[in-house]
Amino acid sequence: MAGKEHEDKEKAPEGEESKKSGNMLLIIIIVVLVLILVIGGVIFALMSGNHEAEAGSSEHKEASAHGEEAPAEGKHRTPSGGSHGNISTEVGIMFPLDIFIVNLLSESGRRYLKVAMNLELEGEELVLELETKKPVLRDVIIRILSGKSLEEVSTVRGKETLKEEIIVDLNQRVKDGKIKNVYFTDFVVQ
Repeated sequence: MAGKEHEDKEKAPEGEESKKSGNMLLIIIIVVLVLILVIGGVIFALMSGNHEAEAGSSEHKEASAHGEEAPAEGKHRTPSGGSHGNISTEVGIMFPLDIFIVNLLSESGRRYLKVAMNLELEGEELVLELETKKPVLRDVIIRILSGKSLEEVSTVRGKETLKEEIIVDLNQRVKDGKIKNVYFTDFVVQ
């Protein structure tokens, strides 16, 4: 019996030792995983920060190559050539136009475009002039819209080009200020 008690005492420390080594192994695995996550996060942050810096640098190089002034940090060019901030929610005076429904250039003649838009103005003095010239403005916009094909208006770049064309054409017909931007509030192609 004394021999049996002696064996139980020897087994107990071995069981505790294996528990301790198992716990230690678990702690080491958790620490390694946490380190991997932290290092991955730091690398991701550095890479995305570096990517943004490269994008800004390429904008600056591109603008310099064209003899233009580079846009300020965190800003993008608008179709009218001005700059607006990424986060800025300030807009100028809005001049809403009625809905336009026009046929698009199409071989079948069965495609149409429905557009509602607002014109962003530089100042209030232009509102009165636009009110009196509303029929002329609508005619110009209808001519521009109906001269487009489905392919030209279905892409983001196509819509930006359309906005630029409208801004340029309308600004040639006003004298009390400038139209800064065009905002499509409804744009349906069918």
